[in-house]
Amino acid sequence: MTLTLYTYWRSSAAYRVRIALALKGLQAEQVPIHLVRSGGENWFEDYRDRNPQAQVPTLEADGTPLVQSLAIVEYLEEIRPTPSLLPSDPIARAQARGIALAVACDIHPLNNLRVFKYLEEELGVDQKAKLAWIRTWIERGLAAVEQLVLNVGQSGPYCLGETPGIADLCVIPQLYNARRFDCDTSLCPTLVEIDSLLADHPAFQAAHPANQADSEAQ
Repeated sequence: MTLTLYTYWRSSAAYRVRIALALKGLQAEQVPIHLVRSGGENWFEDYRDRNPQAQVPTLEADGTPLVQSLAIVEYLEEIRPTPSLLPSDPIARAQARGIALAVACDIHPLNNLRVFKYLEEELGVDQKAKLAWIRTWIERGLAAVEQLVLNVGQSGPYCLGETPGIADLCVIPQLYNARRFDCDTSLCPTLVEIDSLLADHPAFQAAHPANQADSEAQ
């Protein structure tokens, strides 16, 4: 099987998929799609043919495009079941998905590049107010995710046990975004501790934005 990942170094959604690929030991050719340059390469016709939402990531599996990061992660789980990104217990699986979706559906969409552009270009929001918006929703969201993780009752060092899984691969990129915007991460100390542990994990290192071929990190 040939896998091609259309990605952007700083996209937290693409970051999730890069982590999943690395955890699974799957190789994918990476094609950078710059979300800012030239008005956004994601809006180019050839890319929108692959992903009509004009978002990253897109994963092509033998030429078939798959969209939405968590749908892609679930696909990778199905084609490469080991190591699993989900607990074996049905309740724990639902809890893991709940944490992942709290990030992907509730926090991330409010801090997306498209939202930033609309705030600036359509509503005339200045930089100070825009940053206040960003920090509000990231901080409130991560505080809630912190409680979700505590409610699960960790049996290991990560969100749901001894091995990182679908919850961790959503939480870590969101913490990266939180630091980009100078958010108050003291509200989620458990998540910060998990992030610190995973900083040395080879899969998370390989997927980190600063280690991507298209990285513009200083």
